Amino acid sequence: MELCARIKAVLRRTSGERVQRYSFGTVEVDFDRGLARRGKSAVNLTALEFKVLAALNQARGRFLSRDRLIELVWGHGVSITDRVVDNHIMNLRRKLEDDPAKPRYLVSVRGLGYCFENAEENLT
Repeated sequence: MELCARIKAVLRRTSGERVQRYSFGTVEVDFDRGLARRGKSAVNLTALEFKVLAALNQARGRFLSRDRLIELVWGHGVSITDRVVDNHIMNLRRKLEDDPAKPRYLVSVRGLGYCFENAEENLT
C-alpha cells in the first residue's frame, strides 16, 4: 500500500505541463536555466535554494512540512535537522522577499511547515 501511495504521489507531482518560468512580485525565476532576477538585478541562488524554491513552487498554495521538504530536496536517508530547512528558507526570503521579516510569498505555516503563496501568479 505504501508503494502504491508513493507512486501516486510521484505521478501527481510530475503530471501536467512543467512550468519553465515563474514570476511573483518583482521576482522572475527560470527553473530550466537556473536563473533568478529581482527587478533588473540577478539573484544568486544556490542549487539547494533552487530546489527548495522549486519544491515550494510545485506545491503552490499548499504547505510542505520540513520533513517533506527534506525528502524532496535532499532525498531519503539524509540526516539533517529541521534548522537546515529553516536556514534555507531564511536565505531565500532575504534574497527574494521585499521585507524578509514579513514574508509575502515564502510563508510559514505555524506548526506545519512552509507554503508558497502568490495571489498574482504569472506562469510562462
